[in-house]
Amino acid sequence: MMDHEKIKQGVRLMLEGIGEDVEREGLLETPERIARMCEQIYGGLYEDPATHLNKQFQAVNNNIVLEKDITFYSVCEHHLLPFYGKAHVAYIPDGRVAGLSKLARTVEVFARRPQIQENMTAQIADALEKYLKPKGVMVMLEAEHMCMTMRGVQKPGSKTVTTIVRGVFAEDYSLQQTFLQMVHC
Repeated sequence: MMDHEKIKQGVRLMLEGIGEDVEREGLLETPERIARMCEQIYGGLYEDPATHLNKQFQAVNNNIVLEKDITFYSVCEHHLLPFYGKAHVAYIPDGRVAGLSKLARTVEVFARRPQIQENMTAQIADALEKYLKPKGVMVMLEAEHMCMTMRGVQKPGSKTVTTIVRGVFAEDYSLQQTFLQMVHC
């Protein structure tokens, strides 16, 4: 589990490093607040997606199941700045489906850890493949990265889009087009 004392020490050192007075009234409780915040925003490090995806139901429908516009917030592992956006997760069942909330919870498991968007996209797809064993999976993430907007190139509003296709989605371009139409309708 997380080491709150190390987090608090690290926050104090960072504040001192930028020239702040860690004894200033507004900063006195900041290290403790950051340690508590880490439990929430990095809690996915201690979660297994199986917890959510192992709850399944029999289904005879083998058409696309899409959960779109799943809001997520993550933290870039390179700059420790947020990136946030929408996830669109689809699969074609092979006799079993997960509850719709389980797809959103799976996105959260991977969003709530230091991350890069490219890996997060693949991790979501990998988890769906492993636990649902569907005929195919397609995942798209659209996100704005604060490391692009508030530092460096400073281009607010720019979005990064990542996709991954597996199984029948990779084999059938028309399924990819159907996914994209469903996402954008």
